[in-house]
Amino acid sequence: MTRVPGRGRPSPPAHAPRAEQVRETRRRILVAARDMFVRRGYAGATVDAIAHRAGVSPQTVYNAVGGKAEVLKAVYDVALAGDDEPVPVNDRPHAVAMRAAPDAATALRLYAQMGRQMLERAGPLLVTVYVDAPQQDAQVRAFVEVIEAERRAGTGAVAGWIAERFGLRDGVSVAEARDVLWTLLAPETAHRLVDLCGWSPARWEVWIARTATEALCGA
Repeated sequence: MTRVPGRGRPSPPAHAPRAEQVRETRRRILVAARDMFVRRGYAGATVDAIAHRAGVSPQTVYNAVGGKAEVLKAVYDVALAGDDEPVPVNDRPHAVAMRAAPDAATALRLYAQMGRQMLERAGPLLVTVYVDAPQQDAQVRAFVEVIEAERRAGTGAVAGWIAERFGLRDGVSVAEARDVLWTLLAPETAHRLVDLCGWSPARWEVWIARTATEALCGA
């Protein structure tokens, strides 16, 4: 371990400033890209435009994140999670609180609340990710297919957990419960109710929680 001359404490590892610089560059690129995707759509948010807004070269965008499809995926992932930390959704506070809920209604209310937080962060990107970009880029179409497969698996895990811990209403299987949650929390559903019908995210959250509870538990 090296020490700075004349000081009594060790210097940070040589790679630390470089790693932090790389992280900050990536953050700036994603912030700039989000703004470009929201304001200009997928076609208008070129790598050159994103690079210019972030104050970096186009090659830096490719090196730090990737091409435009990879940039959109990274922007969407960060919007859903709320940050760029490598922490799984299941380990985040809201998911932990949901698993500690005393009853199914409370668990589903917390689940809907988590969905509303994601909607508020990612909502402006939904049209770009689900409608605009897939029509123009096969990579984005593949990305959306992955998102939907992951969403289906995630709602299946929640349905299975609800069934195991609290039970489902008579006649409702885990597969049906999964399908209900997958549909209720679909981006298309949020887009219709919030963007087209003018619902607030809070009203959407209450509807999700109530409808999910009635469909899965009958209460």
